[in-house]
Formats: sequence, structure tokens, C-alpha cells
Amino acid sequence: MTQTLTSPVPPAVPPDTPPDAAQPRKGNLRRMLVPLALDVAAPMACYYVLHGAFGLSEVTALAVSGVIPAVRVIAGIVRDRTLNGMAALTLVVNVAGIALSFLTGDARMMIAKDSGLSGVLSLAITLSAFTRRPVMTAGMRPFVTKGNAEKEAAWERLAEGSARFRRAERRFSAIWGGVLFAECVVRLAGAFTLPVSTMIWLSNVLLIAAIALGLVLAGAFGSGPIMMMVNTEAKRGR
Repeated sequence: MTQTLTSPVPPAVPPDTPPDAAQPRKGNLRRMLVPLALDVAAPMACYYVLHGAFGLSEVTALAVSGVIPAVRVIAGIVRDRTLNGMAALTLVVNVAGIALSFLTGDARMMIAKDSGLSGVLSLAITLSAFTRRPVMTAGMRPFVTKGNAEKEAAWERLAEGSARFRRAERRFSAIWGGVLFAECVVRLAGAFTLPVSTMIWLSNVLLIAAIALGLVLAGAFGSGPIMMMVNTEAKRGR
């Protein structure tokens, strides 16, 4: 099944946070959980019901379950009236996986296609680490600055004048790219060596494990040092 990579879960709302301020965070959490349910949980349940309970072939069960995330992506495109790169890539990979599965008669192609998606994402993230705008920075910055004006200003100063800050920024994206690439390789190997019924759930476990590992490593060597630098610079600028 197609899996959508999401940003790290935002920190919990502090006890003293006003109810109105907590609403945006609850909304963000809901926006992350809904795609996860539709892209991971629903297709997996659909496969086991169709294949196990109704006796459909693995190819047919996987193809039908793959329609769920594809419909979600199309609905998002229609709703937002825009086609971003990630949505287009997800849709193309889904359609290609379904087509290849029927053409080859091999259900493993539906599993392998997810590795292709992870592979493209990991490559894009890794390459961006060598540019002035690493792609993962956009997701990290709100977590570090928390919308605080002093921290936003400190971020801008560090981004312009600190080589150490820029190295940590690039390292953050490079770590995520490396972790996703490793997950891609392991999942691709499993797709062609393990039973399809095993990979249906194991591929999701591998994705979750990769995200957990990425959070730990990128936090320790990327966002953690960056947060310390931003906090120190913000105090210095007062």
C-alpha cells in the first residue's frame, strides 16, 4: 500500500495553553492522522478482508486496496485545485503499481512500488542537503521557533551568518534522506523475498521504524543543536 510520509508529530500542548491556541495544533494532528489512516490502515484492512474473507487473488486485493490512497490524492487535488509535486508523485506511483501488478500478474509489484516512492523522496531530500534550501528545513523551522518573533529573527541571523548553523541544517536533511533510503532498500528486498501477506504489514512497520529512527538521529544531530543555537541567539538579541 502507498504510505504517505508525514512531518514529525508536533509537541504536546502545555497544560497552561489557552483553549484557542490549542486548536491549531489539534487541527494539525488531525491533518496528519487522516492521511495516515487512509494511506496505511484502510488499504491494509481492505487487503486482508478481500483476500482472506472474500478469497480474491493477491493481485486483485492489492489493486483494489491501492485505489483508496489514490482516491484521497485525487480528492485533495480537486479540493485544493492545485497539483503539487508530492501529490503527483504519489498518484503516478499508485497508478503504475496497479497497472504493473495486472500486467505482470505479480502482486509483489504493488509492494515494490512503495519502495520506489521512498527512493525518490530520499534522493530528493539528500540532494537538497547540498543546496541553500534543504527541503526538510521547512518542516523543522516551525517546531524550533514555535512562531516566536525573537526566535524567528534569531533563525534568520544564523541562517545568514553561521556556517555551523547551516551545517546542522544540511545534516538534518541528509539524515532523513539516508534513513528513508535504507528503508527503501530493506522494503524492496522484502518485497521480492518474503510472502506478500507478510510484507503487507511489515512494510508499514518498516516505515514507522524508519520515521522513529529519523526522529532520534535527526533530533540529536540536526534539530537539537539548531534549537540550542536559536535559543542562545534569541537571548543574545534581546
